[in-house]
Amino acid sequence: MNSIDFSPLYRSSIGFDRFASLLDHALRSDQNNNGYPPYNIEVLDENRYAITLAVAGFSRDELSIEVEQGVLTVKGSKANDSKEQRQYLHRGIANRSFERKFNLAEFVEVTNASSDDGLLTISLTKEIPEKMKPKQIAINGSNDKATIEHQANKVA
Repeated sequence: MNSIDFSPLYRSSIGFDRFASLLDHALRSDQNNNGYPPYNIEVLDENRYAITLAVAGFSRDELSIEVEQGVLTVKGSKANDSKEQRQYLHRGIANRSFERKFNLAEFVEVTNASSDDGLLTISLTKEIPEKMKPKQIAINGSNDKATIEHQANKVA
């Protein structure tokens, strides 16, 4: 598969080079992914999300969740039951280990994880720091020039 050329976007945008590499990585990894285990990504409200994975047959001890450098990794490891030999006529229930990765946007944090009825639900919250939130800037008129000069003299 060829990479997508994002260079035309760089002419009018600044700081989105990480976005381009994330998109390229997502396109590559999606082809390698076999779709196991199935999952949902849900928007709960403006700043809350949930990822739900179907992990039937996995105990809580066999699952692990890790976040590192903006990548959420969910792993399921099944222990080999070599002592228990079963003979199947049909085996449709997957009993294999898995690793599923999700790229998280800036300021998205994992807040909780729970496992009920064969579903692993991971809660995420987008918490933008106060200094990063937009703020209104007052526009002064020409009559305010004396006030600005007075404030500048106070600082000096």
